[in-house]
Amino acid sequence: MDGSAGIDGRTQVSVIMPVYNAEATMRRSIESVLGQTHADLQLLLVDDGSRDGSAAIIGEYAARDARVTAIHQANGGVAAARNAGLRAATGTHVAFCDSDDWWAPHKLELQLEQMRASDALVCYTAYQRVSEDGRPLSRVLPPLRVEYRDMLGSNHIGNLTGLYDRRLGDIEFQRVGHEDYVFWLDRVRRAGAAVRVPGDEPLAWYLVRGGSVSANKLRAAGWQWRIYRQNEGLGLSRACWYMLQYVRHALVKRKPVVG
Repeated sequence: MDGSAGIDGRTQVSVIMPVYNAEATMRRSIESVLGQTHADLQLLLVDDGSRDGSAAIIGEYAARDARVTAIHQANGGVAAARNAGLRAATGTHVAFCDSDDWWAPHKLELQLEQMRASDALVCYTAYQRVSEDGRPLSRVLPPLRVEYRDMLGSNHIGNLTGLYDRRLGDIEFQRVGHEDYVFWLDRVRRAGAAVRVPGDEPLAWYLVRGGSVSANKLRAAGWQWRIYRQNEGLGLSRACWYMLQYVRHALVKRKPVVG
């Protein structure tokens, strides 16, 4: 049996999409998931207590496409929404796409092919950072392969690009700053390594919002330091070393890419 397939031989990807007051952007995100060339998927739309028309849009897609599962909960934040999706996931693999980001149609297909070819349990892709007015900001092109020590220097796996095989076991997102980074640190540590789809073509687009919590660089640096010292238990010297790597990679990640 293909190691990446379930008992029935299927490879189904559960895609978790938290939704909070996202009526202006979520249709593009949803369509980009449902339009994947790898069509065997489950899209879990988790309404995290939205106060706009998001719930109605979720209901519309759930009625239209049997692959869509609607989940409604009181507002608990993005970590709680992703965890609700994880608990309801039935696929052999899990991926994430926020309700203002979107994917290229062949993203999942290329990732699954790369995972089979390299016998990997975690895969990620290049992605494009985009401003709210649609301007391309920078292209993020991570290394072709990363191990845990590489991830300590920078989160090379954009959450909107990550895909993992559930043979790793599921864990919950923690309610901490950089919760996605902590999540993928664990995935890579358990897997031993993660691989990127070759080529510099972005397979996902990340919408950068000026008012997002991660836009506060000083606060983000504080989160990173706590992850090193508290979550990962690094000693002072190792934490300082990786903090320097983190700052360097953060500057490179935001450098505009020509072409």
